[in-house]
This record gives sequence, C-alpha cells and structure tokens, in this order.
Amino acid sequence: MEIPPFYYPTTVMFVDDSRDFLSNLSLQLDAGLAFSLYDSPNQALGALNTVSNQPSLAERFFSISRRADGDGHHVLDLNLDNVLREVHNEHRFEQVSVVVVDFEMPEINGLEFCKGIKNPAIKKILLTGKAGEKVAVQAFNLGLIDRFIVKQDEDVIPILNRAIVDLQNAYFSRQGRMILDALLLGSHTFLRDQVFAKEFEQICKRLGIVECYLTGAPEGIMMLDANAKATLMIVQTEDGMFKQFESAYELAAPRFVLTELKNNKSVSYLGAGRGQGGADQAVDWSRCLYPATELQGAEPYYYALVPEPTGFPLGGVVSYNTFLTWSDQQGINAASGGAR
Repeated sequence: MEIPPFYYPTTVMFVDDSRDFLSNLSLQLDAGLAFSLYDSPNQALGALNTVSNQPSLAERFFSISRRADGDGHHVLDLNLDNVLREVHNEHRFEQVSVVVVDFEMPEINGLEFCKGIKNPAIKKILLTGKAGEKVAVQAFNLGLIDRFIVKQDEDVIPILNRAIVDLQNAYFSRQGRMILDALLLGSHTFLRDQVFAKEFEQICKRLGIVECYLTGAPEGIMMLDANAKATLMIVQTEDGMFKQFESAYELAAPRFVLTELKNNKSVSYLGAGRGQGGADQAVDWSRCLYPATELQGAEPYYYALVPEPTGFPLGGVVSYNTFLTWSDQQGINAASGGAR
C-alpha cells in the first residue's frame, strides 16, 4: 500500500454497440461514478485519442536546470506547489482513467479497440462472453488488457464496480510514480509506509475524501471531500517535530506552546494563526496548535488534521458534486458519448 501524490475522481468510458445494454448498465453503476457511454467504438476511440495541449506530468511537476559549474550535469527540480495546483484544473474529473469495452462489436472488436488507445496510462477492462474467455486470458497475459469480466457472471456488476475502483487507484499510482521515486530519499517517507497508508485510508473514509494532493509547506496532504471542503493533514517525523519546536522558540512563542511541541502533543500550523497580513503579522498562537496523533510505522509519525486551512489558494475550486450535477444534466447519449 502507498499513498499517491495526488488523486481525484475521473471518468470511466463504457463502449458497447448495444444501446440497451449501456442504458441498463448505467443504472447499476456506483452512484458516485462519473462515466461516458459510447455505442460506436470508432467514435469512442477518436475521443480518447484526441490530441491534448495539456503538458505532460513531467513538464507540470519537474524542471531541469544546468549546474553552474558547466560540467554537463543537470539538476532535476520537483516543485510540490505544482501538485496542489492540479486542484484548479476544472476539467480534471473529465479525464478518462478506465475504459470498459465489449469484446464482440461489429465495427472493431474489443481487443482491436484496446490496441488503438494511444495513452498507455489508461486502464482497460474487457467484457466478454463465455466463448471469448480464452481470448481474454491470452490478451491479459500479453498485457493488452488489465482485467476481463464475463458478462454472464451473476455478480458481474459488483465485480465491475470493484475492478473500476482498483484500476482507478492503479492509474494514479502510475501517474505519481515519478514523484514518489523522487521523494524516496526525502521527507515524505510516509507515502510508502504501509501502516500510515492504512491509517490514511480510514481517515479518508471517515471524512468522505475524494481528492488528495501532496503539499510541501507544510509537509502533508491536502484533502477535499465531494463538496470541495478542504482538510489539511500535516505529517511530521521526530525530526520535524523538533524543528517545529525550534521555530516556535525563535518566534518567542508562549510557554504553553513550547511545552506542547516539545512533548509531541501538538502540531503547529502558523497559517491558522495569521490574518490577512500573512507572514508579517504577529502569530496568534492560540489558533496554531492542533492535537497530534502518534503513529508507529517504519518510524514514528505525528499527524494533525486542520479543517478548512487558511493560507492555501483554494478559492473557486470546482467540486466533484458540482461536476456530477453537470454530468447528470447532459443526459445519456450513447451515440456521441455524453457523460452519464
């Protein structure tokens, strides 16, 4: 288990030449799922392979600079601020992460469709009948598809819903791999700590979190629920807790603050204790302390949850519920692939 550097709900594309099947299927899917329906595989493939002007993941999060000594070495710089900026991409939920395609279609079959998808990050589920199961197994073994599901299975809908969730998670694991590898020797070790990942999963369920974005200052994760209500999870190691204490001491924090930080009872978030004046304004320490929860993973971690944190540019963020409402208003349009 690991925590992706960023995650948000995405769209699942369903492709089947039968309008009736698509309409019936759409009524049985998870209520919180964003999806698009296509009864024309050629139209669906065209929509998937439409060239986007969006910069690649590497271009959005990383920059390369030449070292001043001129010896040919380059420095790869990771800007974690750019990760949180993804929340302002109002089209993020429209991104297709998983395609569910029928095997037997008159225009092209499901395997030909999967071969025609240009984006290698998109996950593929093949729906097949009993007769096509052998072909599906071979396609899976060759890596052409990520899952195959037999339509006649009596539990096909719950199996499909579970597979979609798993593959959406896998989609973001792949997208964030470069960031995780870059942070392997850094301070965000909690991302790959299985104990911490399980704790994080439970917190997300309790708070109804659907989006998360890694933050660098403070170190942690910005989490949003389906209404875009934000909660900042600050994560500190033993060293980080000591640095918090040192910083508070240098800022002449009151004794009760220093005691809380020294004993690892609280995590400080200065953004909550400053008004519109920002860093130049005096700190209201009474608003800066949040109860610390200690978690023993590969090393001790201390985390705190800051509801609706100030100091982050989150105004005007499009919520997932807003997107789902917009999608519902579009209606089912299997021929052209309208959302929901």
